[in-house]
Amino acid sequence: MLFERIVSEGLAHYSYIVGDYGSAIVIDPRLDCDVYVDIASRNKMRITDILETHRNEDYVTGSVELSALTGASVWHADPELDYRYGAPAREGQVWKIGAWQIEAMPAPGHTLGSMAYVLKDHAGVPHAVFTGDAMFAGDVGRVDLLGMDRAEELAGMLYESIFQRILPLGDGVLLCPAHGPGSACGSAITDRPWTTVGMERLHNPKLRAGSRNEFIRSVALELERPPYFRRMEDLNLKGHRLKRRAISPLTPEEVAEALDECVIVDTRSDVAYGGAHIPGSQFIWADGLAALAGWYLSYDKPVILVGDEIERASRTLMRMGYDEISGYLGGGMLAWHMAGHESSSIRTVTVQELCRHLDQGGQAWILDVRSEEEVSKESITGAHHIHVTQLPRRMDEVSKEKAVYVFCGSGMRSMVAASFLRRHGWRNLAVVLGGLSGWKSVTCPVVRQV
Repeated sequence: MLFERIVSEGLAHYSYIVGDYGSAIVIDPRLDCDVYVDIASRNKMRITDILETHRNEDYVTGSVELSALTGASVWHADPELDYRYGAPAREGQVWKIGAWQIEAMPAPGHTLGSMAYVLKDHAGVPHAVFTGDAMFAGDVGRVDLLGMDRAEELAGMLYESIFQRILPLGDGVLLCPAHGPGSACGSAITDRPWTTVGMERLHNPKLRAGSRNEFIRSVALELERPPYFRRMEDLNLKGHRLKRRAISPLTPEEVAEALDECVIVDTRSDVAYGGAHIPGSQFIWADGLAALAGWYLSYDKPVILVGDEIERASRTLMRMGYDEISGYLGGGMLAWHMAGHESSSIRTVTVQELCRHLDQGGQAWILDVRSEEEVSKESITGAHHIHVTQLPRRMDEVSKEKAVYVFCGSGMRSMVAASFLRRHGWRNLAVVLGGLSGWKSVTCPVVRQV
């Protein structure tokens, strides 16, 4: 038997391929789907069916692309939505693969028509359940995507899906969610590589609610919703194909000529970007693209990449629907400098330097771009808090008259924010390197919650 999970890092997306006796089924495939074809080929299997647990909001589903490559049938959930491809999975529908079968089981809550899929043996005994975004390791799916006016309704549906359908499958059943830690589809997914229904019954905080009403109160919360989710929802109803499989290097001259038509995304380290970068470029380090690109990049302009991890960066953006990647700066910033093009820089200061500046009477408008949770634990007296994800819509709150010092606790998120402000006209900027552990200012002390 074939049973394999494919992890798409960054977006923390999990997909699965299950097969037996020459046939295989893929659940919730990603867009760059050669991986499933390769796995099936190595195991001498043919992919016959593709199952979706729900209409995804955070990445482009690869069902149409994989179907085109393999001829497999596509079965989607959420039958109330206007899908342009595939057919709706029905409650109790069964797909056979050798001595095993997969059965569709409704699991609404995250969306109105979410579907879970139960892997059973020849005797009908369940061994695994693919829960999509209904249930994760240590968490459950968010219920706010239809608006907070329907969150309690969806939370009630989710309660019934979990307590009346998933948990009764049995403690030994392997629980296979569509996401791991870091996904925007949950608020507290734990870093547990594999889990079971029984482990979640014991250790999932969301399942400790004493009643249905208590569960609803604990999960009917409004979470951050990146703007790119809207595009994902649209693409995943139409069905999307992979437009480009590789990107090519561009000369410095080609990049310079494209500056007005493209957005330059620099994925190097914060220090490297601060030292020298292409004027007008947006810094987002490679590992931060999945979390932040959807807040800072529009779909209106093609992207040109700068950095060392071009393949990984382009794949992350492609999985988020950024199809128009014109290329990358061949030779990196060294080639840019050798070609005689101008570069910009953003000043960096250490925590200690800023503290000395403040204690000597210096002026500073401190912008803290950490999360609400981080700030609630430790905050800097007098600092202005705007989470890094909210800066694009709240940048008018940032002073243009005073020197702005951007702080996040390390420097990475600060440089994202500073590069955005620089692109939009802020000049007197500095990024603060280092965390609160080194903050020693007397005039602007750190307030720590006990």
